[in-house]
Amino acid sequence: MTDITPTPNDCPLPRRRSDFATFNEAIDYAARSEKGMNFHDMRGTLERVYPYSQMREDAIADAHRLAAMGIGKDDRVALVAETSPEFAALFCACVYAGAWPVPLPLPTTFGGKESYIDQLSVQLQSSDPKILLYPPEIAEMAGAAAERQGCQGLDWGTFHQMDAPQVDLPEAQPDDICYLQYSSGSTRFPTGVAVTHKALLHNLFGHADSMDIGYNDRVVSWLPWYHDMGLVGCFLSLIANQVSVDYLKTEHFARRPLAWLDLVSRNKGSTLSYSPTFGYDICARRVSSQTNVAERFDLSRWRLAGNGADMIRPDVMQNFVNAFADAGFKASAFTPSYGLAEATLAVTVMPPGEGIRVELVEEERLSGTRRDLTRPARYRAIVNCGKPLKDMEVEIRGENGEVKGDHQIGKVWCRGPSVMHSYFRNEEATNECLVDGWLDTGDMGYLADGYLFIVGRAKDMIIINGKNHWPQDIEWAVEQLAGFNHGDIAAFSIETENGEEAPAVLVHCRVSDPDERVKLRDQIADKVRSVTGMNCVVELVPPRTLPRTSSGKLSRAKAKKLYLSGEIEPIKVAA
Repeated sequence: MTDITPTPNDCPLPRRRSDFATFNEAIDYAARSEKGMNFHDMRGTLERVYPYSQMREDAIADAHRLAAMGIGKDDRVALVAETSPEFAALFCACVYAGAWPVPLPLPTTFGGKESYIDQLSVQLQSSDPKILLYPPEIAEMAGAAAERQGCQGLDWGTFHQMDAPQVDLPEAQPDDICYLQYSSGSTRFPTGVAVTHKALLHNLFGHADSMDIGYNDRVVSWLPWYHDMGLVGCFLSLIANQVSVDYLKTEHFARRPLAWLDLVSRNKGSTLSYSPTFGYDICARRVSSQTNVAERFDLSRWRLAGNGADMIRPDVMQNFVNAFADAGFKASAFTPSYGLAEATLAVTVMPPGEGIRVELVEEERLSGTRRDLTRPARYRAIVNCGKPLKDMEVEIRGENGEVKGDHQIGKVWCRGPSVMHSYFRNEEATNECLVDGWLDTGDMGYLADGYLFIVGRAKDMIIINGKNHWPQDIEWAVEQLAGFNHGDIAAFSIETENGEEAPAVLVHCRVSDPDERVKLRDQIADKVRSVTGMNCVVELVPPRTLPRTSSGKLSRAKAKKLYLSGEIEPIKVAA
């Protein structure tokens, strides 16, 4: 087998930290370096080296193909986001052609074929692309979604056989939209976040500056490119800041999580890698007591172990330190952060070397209730998510919009150049969260000495293992089963006995036969599993039990509160 040499960590080209007017300029500059992407198989063996120079060459050829098909400025091009050279080149091709790339998810191991076709279809309906491009392996499903939506669908093998006649490509402007980003959540009600070149580059500069990304840094990533942390943090940022990277596919990480740490260990220059909390958790659990950690792994050069995309749990982080300290992992490498797609990616980042810092906060303060003085106080450890990026302002506001002081909990608002342009074709949703340049994140938190602490999530959002699930989607899925009406189901997340989060579903039950109730509960659990990929807690409750707001809408927050307090009593169902 021919020896493949990975792209270097350093090269003579002076490093520029994302100081470009457009992302087109960033690609052009990265292509002058010897750096690039390195794609690995499930076992971490290097399969393909893809320098940024080659990526740019392929992207320009692909941009000419798009132009020949009549695709140009402000058209949308949907791309199934496989971690591959093809997607990388096609994303950049759209940018060169003036079109907006729209990264869409790959099929998962759960949910089945129809579920995936449904998901793609609604995102295609929302983004209204001229074409959907996808890997040949999923041609049947992706083609069906494109046909259902009435847009052209091509696998990228067929696309690359098309002519690429030379044409003049449009010149990008900083205020042009660069791409559309969908969150990992909504499938029935998707909303694309429109991000300009200016916003993207500001965010790429900001997080690179806050983490002091340097000449010899190298990244390892398994994060999917259809989520903002994978797309922006571990793909676009590395181009704009000229950093070499080693990739594992997300599905390969899912099957062999420790291959991630093997790759960090084997590539001696690996200094940066990011993961939601659950990635660190899986690795700590997978290491057996028989594993000689010091022999198998070398994590001593891992400078920044980024943490984000879901609530950061200090106990999990400590378990990871305990498991891999002998391999040279330092707790100070942990770099918590807070962000969201509506702010391009990062809002705050912990300064390098400060690690995980927590404050203990009374649970009653977090929930806004008054403590029963006859019972002992319960505390939750709240993780410090760092300081705002350069030029990013963060405020904590109360229900009436008043700005709160340090250690006062409220809604997190932010303002800065990297806040999104809008939700694509959704003026109402845009106006709800963008007010005078300020973005209402919907998340709850507090500030202390310039640091941000996140205490809760966006209202009603269910986030499990770093993935967002809109409760409407779970409720809608259950409603498809026979015998249910709109408003019969309330979905939210709860903490289980082992400290893990899981989706919980309260369902109005009109069945009296005990055996039929068992069958119904199992049917609902299967349906929710097909949507979320998670086992859920299903509770059957009497009809008209679920609370509603004054306007008649289901109140999930109140349903959760009543359930946890015992005021909603589920119907007993046999195990």
